[in-house]
Amino acid sequence: MVLTSVGKMAGLQKKASGIRNICILAHVDHGKTTLADCLISSNGIISSRLAGKLRYLDSREDEQIRGITMKSSAISLHFVKGDQEYLINLIDSPGHVDFSSEVSTAVRLCDGCIIVVDAVEGVCPQTQAVLRQAWLENIRPVLVINKIDRLIVELKLTPQEAYLHLKNILEQINAVTGTLFTSKVLEERAEKETESETLSDTSPGDQIYDWSTGLEDTDDSHLYFSPEHGNVVFASAIDGWGFGIEHFAKLYSQKIGIKPAVLLKTLWGDYYLNTKAKKIMKGDQSKGKKPLFVQLVLDNIWSLYEAVMKRDKEKIEKIVTSLGLRIGARESRHADPKVHLNAICSQWLPISDAVLSMVCNKIPSPLDITAERVEKLMCVGARTFDSLPPETQELKSAFMKCSSEGTAPVIVFVSKMFPVDAKALPQNKPRPLTQEELAHRRELAKRRHAEKLAASQGKEQSEKTPSENSPEVTGNTGDTKGEEQQLPGEGDSVTSKAVKQEADNKEYFIAFARVFSGMVKRGQKIFVLGPKYDPAESLHKLSSQSSATDDLPAVPHMTCCTLENLYLLMGRELEDLEEVPAGNVLGIGGLQDFVLKSATLSTSPACPPFTPLNFEATPIVRVAVEPKHPSDMPQLVRGMKLLNQADPCVQVLIQETGEHVLVTAGEVHLQRCLDDLKERFAKVQISVSAPIIPFRETITRPPKVDMVNEEIGKQQKVAVIHQTKEDQNKIPEGIQVDSDGLVTMNTPNKQATLSVRAMPLPEEVTRLLEENSDLIRTMEQLNTSLNEEKKTHEINQKTLDRIKEFKQKLEKSLQGRKWRNAVDQIWSFGPRKCGPNILLHNFGGYKRSVWQCLGNSVKEVGKYRDFDNSIVSGFQLATLSGPMCEEPLMGVCFSVEKWEISKAGDTLSNSRQDSGELDATEHQQNEDNTPASSCTAEGPSANEHQDRNQSGTDSPEKMSKPKGELPLADCYGPFSGQLIATMKEACRYALQAKPQRLMAAMYTCEIMATAEVLGRVYAVLSKREGRVLQEEMKEGTDVFIIKAVLPVAESFGFADEIRKRTSGLASPQLVFSHWEIISSDPFWVPTTEEEYLHFGEKADSENQARKYMNAVRKRKGLYVEEKIVEHAEKQRTLSRNK
Repeated sequence: MVLTSVGKMAGLQKKASGIRNICILAHVDHGKTTLADCLISSNGIISSRLAGKLRYLDSREDEQIRGITMKSSAISLHFVKGDQEYLINLIDSPGHVDFSSEVSTAVRLCDGCIIVVDAVEGVCPQTQAVLRQAWLENIRPVLVINKIDRLIVELKLTPQEAYLHLKNILEQINAVTGTLFTSKVLEERAEKETESETLSDTSPGDQIYDWSTGLEDTDDSHLYFSPEHGNVVFASAIDGWGFGIEHFAKLYSQKIGIKPAVLLKTLWGDYYLNTKAKKIMKGDQSKGKKPLFVQLVLDNIWSLYEAVMKRDKEKIEKIVTSLGLRIGARESRHADPKVHLNAICSQWLPISDAVLSMVCNKIPSPLDITAERVEKLMCVGARTFDSLPPETQELKSAFMKCSSEGTAPVIVFVSKMFPVDAKALPQNKPRPLTQEELAHRRELAKRRHAEKLAASQGKEQSEKTPSENSPEVTGNTGDTKGEEQQLPGEGDSVTSKAVKQEADNKEYFIAFARVFSGMVKRGQKIFVLGPKYDPAESLHKLSSQSSATDDLPAVPHMTCCTLENLYLLMGRELEDLEEVPAGNVLGIGGLQDFVLKSATLSTSPACPPFTPLNFEATPIVRVAVEPKHPSDMPQLVRGMKLLNQADPCVQVLIQETGEHVLVTAGEVHLQRCLDDLKERFAKVQISVSAPIIPFRETITRPPKVDMVNEEIGKQQKVAVIHQTKEDQNKIPEGIQVDSDGLVTMNTPNKQATLSVRAMPLPEEVTRLLEENSDLIRTMEQLNTSLNEEKKTHEINQKTLDRIKEFKQKLEKSLQGRKWRNAVDQIWSFGPRKCGPNILLHNFGGYKRSVWQCLGNSVKEVGKYRDFDNSIVSGFQLATLSGPMCEEPLMGVCFSVEKWEISKAGDTLSNSRQDSGELDATEHQQNEDNTPASSCTAEGPSANEHQDRNQSGTDSPEKMSKPKGELPLADCYGPFSGQLIATMKEACRYALQAKPQRLMAAMYTCEIMATAEVLGRVYAVLSKREGRVLQEEMKEGTDVFIIKAVLPVAESFGFADEIRKRTSGLASPQLVFSHWEIISSDPFWVPTTEEEYLHFGEKADSENQARKYMNAVRKRKGLYVEEKIVEHAEKQRTLSRNK
């Protein structure tokens, strides 16, 4: 097919009904990029012979070397079906789990997706993940079952077996879709139930709850993949063929004389053809007949493959003539039968026609966007669509119309920023020369050639007659002068070249975006709305009619910018555009100073920012980077900023130690980021630290049995001197510790006494707190605004219901005598006021709690009011860095049992009230100034170090505030500062009074391996402290799926080791899953006779928890207790020690 011009593409963009925005999603190595190649070759952009070998959309060098896609890239294709023309904006996305953030950026811009599944491997972990992402974004999926040639050539299945295998794969995929659908229906139904309950006051005993009712009424037939619906294509992208069953239905309706509509329904399923009666009958298996699909479709493909592979010339000729194809002599004589096969199949069943016609039929155009999807995009966080301002709600109709008229508001979503070399920009490309320019250059070349000839002839003459050379010499000097005069000009060109080269080296960022409404024009001024922008607040300051060209007052999280360039994305190429209508995917130049990773652009200030992208993978792998030469530091910092902008998932932070840290999603992702940093963004040599592994600290209940499984307390204790010594040294003077772990401490000026106890939280409570960290943060914001008596924006009823539900769940989980009234006594969560630890106030005379936003707010009076924030701050600092290795705490509850302020303290608080210096409120503001964004629920790798830096720098400031007017600001600094320090220390000692444990981050690991390498996989797992959860055999194959958990600390080099040990037959997928307590005690030493017998006096067998703890302490520069000489009794001779 011929190449389509840019003008033609721009024309097609104006017709929204003919646009299809699609992305290709699949597990790694299932054939996405090869399929994309086949579709691109149908437009003549690449040769059809190179489709599958070229991998056109993998434009990075490391993508070509590794053979996997690492970034999503887009291309626009033109497709003609009958008399209708379509514009297909195709986005190819990665399948590797490390790059799943790229999938999120692609899915947001599309209306539909092609799910590709390998016919041999079937549904894999990442297939389920991408189906879930497509489901969450409300986009329509269609299915391509790829690599069917492997069933013929590798597995050597018969057509009948292959049919059963394909049927099985379809069932597996539909099962995944079914579970997603069921959970959604039940969720909606539960919401309706709660609404109806609030309206009608029927007693709960009258209703019998039936789980299935909601499911029976809802129609879900359109969701599932089925060949008769036309949303499944069977294909082999590498051999260039693919078909939907409608192709064969048309073909056979003429031959057999059965209507195509009947054939469509019966070609897939248990139907067979009764040849005598020329009827299609049901029940092929019971009668032992071949199903129609096998008889009419698969048999033909199998016989073609057999003929070509065996080089049966007569049969091949017969097939080719019966199909009416023309095969060139080059292909038919080729040594590789695959080339011949490709030539036949790509003409008989071209894959591009099958896939693109399915896309045009089944995937909605931008005009058909559902109201549900629009509302979901417009509502950020806990807000409902009804709670948005009326001007914002009116924009919904603009989304639905998707019109490109001048009056329609422009709404664009930027899903990511991607870097482009300056050379690749259309304005910097070398353009073809015109005829005049060519003639001029030819003339110049001729003149230069003539001059050279003349000069060489002159030299020859001067050599022959040296006596007659005086005129020649002068001529020659004139020449050299001329050359000398020319040099300055050349110098100018050199400098201009250097400037040009510098501009070439500069990275340009292009925004990967989609227009949802209105017409985007080059040079247009537009608002850039950040993720925290609130239209309700800004509409007070601006009118909804104001535009970006007006002179406007400053509004938080909103800036104005100009769209400098608009580009049509064509894979590796970019084409300039003047304007882009609604419904199209495009590239926008000139936004790098305004947009970091993603943003919403609009001409209307009433437009809300879109819901943030939901990333499947959490960034967890951290490394510290520094330049080899310290003078390169500025380049590295600049390079890291660029990298942060270029990658949707990476995080860049500076720790309190001054290290520059890179947080990535996995090993492959880390490698790619480091390569980019070295070669592209920073262009300097860098040295990289060993991965920084995050841990958490916690406490457990005292164990019942010791290390040799003997019941504690029953056996003979041996006098262990060093154990008791250690215990005495732990706690300094002036601190009392009870037998049950209650720690009592005084402030340095003896004005206040605190008693704190630490308790482990039940596991389900910790999980609940982790899942609801966003909700806890919302509660904190609401409470702060209530305390400061601000006019808060109306508290959303839905949010209140969620808070109530959260409180009920907590009450349900925290039951028993020791947790009585605990939920009502919750004072704060930590660290950063939204973490998985709890602070309780368990002393009389204090009422404030975190549940103020539910309406039971109590104005605190008396001696505690001014200083309660100091106690909370002390708790926040204590939970941010624990005593074992300064890592955050998790799953710990601190209960303040006693807080006494002496008379002097009272007068202090009164004097402070009089002087109007409420340090507490000041302190509260300081606390809230730590950015809330850094507390995002990004799993284990939230920016804890950055925040620790902030909290750490905050506290000394607070302590050293000069309070000259106060009568009792003593030599220890302000009283609030002393309380913070005392509370922090008390929490740490309370923690040390209980059995401490480390928590390690865990990956879930899914490995697909064949039976012969199973043993080696187990060997690698056990060596790295992995634990196998289940293994199951995939039906119809010899492949086992092993699910295991593996500590992140042991995972580096795991994938490579497994591939080496299994000769590439097994490859793991690692996804961060949860935190798990390491069962061994890091401070354990043998104390009983049995333990001495078992472990020896030194007990120097490796203690995993201690090893991890010491590694972290060493990295942070903390004191590590270890022997410098391990084996002093061994003789070390000089020659050995060289």
